[in-house]
Amino acid sequence: MYNQAINSYNQMNMNIDKPEKLILMLYEGALRFTTFAKKAIEKNDIEKKVNYIIKTSNIFIELINSLDIEKGGDIAIYLQGLYTQQLKNLAEANAKNDIKYLDETINVLKELISAWKEETGIN
Repeated sequence: MYNQAINSYNQMNMNIDKPEKLILMLYEGALRFTTFAKKAIEKNDIEKKVNYIIKTSNIFIELINSLDIEKGGDIAIYLQGLYTQQLKNLAEANAKNDIKYLDETINVLKELISAWKEETGIN
């Protein structure tokens, strides 16, 4: 099973020929996991909620770590603040079991995906 996971990972990485595509995949993954967390809250499935919130948080942490403030300037600083706010929303949703925080993150992610696709021309 471990070898299958490694092979899948390697195949996926081979399909990512541009860093712009990777960012889009991260945004889409975060959107998917946030949506799953929302459904888990609605079903009162605490274990799934926590798992999906952790997965989404890890994506935002990776996005923050990938920012180059020196090269990206004001845009990178803005994104750093935006991503940090989403981490706060995820923590609030987890602590309060309240989907309104997830709805805010879902809206932000949809806007990020749309803007990224427009900017990069990647679908």
